[in-house]
Amino acid sequence: MAEADPTPALTLPRLDEPGHDRRRDDLPPLAPAPPQASALPLHVALSGLAGLVATIVWAITGGGYYWPAWVWLGVGITVGVHAIIRFGLSAPASARHGLALHMMVTSLVGGVLLIVWGFTTNDVHAFWPLWPLLILGVIVAVHALVIYAERLPGSRREAQLAERVGELTRTRQGALDVQAAELRRIERDLHDGAQARLVGLSLLLGRAEERLAGHPEEAELVARARGEATAAIGELRDLARGIAPPVLADRGLTAAVEALGRRAVTPVTVDAALLSERPLPVVETAAYFVVAESLTNVAKHAEGAAAHVQLAELDGWLMIDVSDEGPGGAIEAGSGLTGLRHRVEALDGTLTVTSVKGSGTTIHAEFPCGR
Repeated sequence: MAEADPTPALTLPRLDEPGHDRRRDDLPPLAPAPPQASALPLHVALSGLAGLVATIVWAITGGGYYWPAWVWLGVGITVGVHAIIRFGLSAPASARHGLALHMMVTSLVGGVLLIVWGFTTNDVHAFWPLWPLLILGVIVAVHALVIYAERLPGSRREAQLAERVGELTRTRQGALDVQAAELRRIERDLHDGAQARLVGLSLLLGRAEERLAGHPEEAELVARARGEATAAIGELRDLARGIAPPVLADRGLTAAVEALGRRAVTPVTVDAALLSERPLPVVETAAYFVVAESLTNVAKHAEGAAAHVQLAELDGWLMIDVSDEGPGGAIEAGSGLTGLRHRVEALDGTLTVTSVKGSGTTIHAEFPCGR
């Protein structure tokens, strides 16, 4: 539909294809994938093998003092350190993540102290790991309290921010609704007022021209005035249609899009599956102009190729697909498509363009119905 773009765009699924979902946006992952996911299981397996070999050697050499316990402890410590490192690399940095790492390290150290105490003494009264464990536990508790104290004001700020965002969203929606209603009122005034007066003026000038048949100079002036009035009527009609076509206000989006298809210079088919309840006027108007501008681009750049318009509603979202069988290669950063994207994004919608050279172009827009 526009100038060729050497970089082909990704092909988006059509609405009628299985598995289509509006929540298909390609979002970046929250965190990088854990490095070498198979390294930890391999480490566990090798550590278990080392402990098993030590136990077999101990049994073959006659048993006695169970020294392989220290081997098991050593390989267990390495596995625990490996697991902690993997956990630290697998999640995004945050206060709670740091606390979880602290608790894991403390648990590992405390477990090692308890095992060493169990291996080295049988005297329950000489429980020397008590003080190290107590100190480690106090440090973890202080860490948790600090994080909790820091999160309290943050939570209040987040709540205030969410409340402010909600308020701005409501006020913006109200402003958009008022704007849409005012534009439709202006369109009505132009259509029923100024346009009707110009039509009446054109008729009067035509009658005056007939009566001046015997005065060619005066008749020529009147004819020129009638021509100017006719041109003004056409421009005023185009202006009113550019604000909001009457069929859109009277009969809704489906009828307005079908009217666009009938007026198009290229063959256009319309497939509408909207629910009976109409979306907000501002959404209807923006959706109408997305279709109108897309069909205009088809007429300009698709060399008379056939076009297809599809309207549907899915999970409270209005879906629009305008596709053509033209040469493709549209430049998504062009002024026309950029203007369409801004119009859609102003209503919290999205617009994507798929235009592979030689395979036609598809413009896909999504609007929240917001009833």
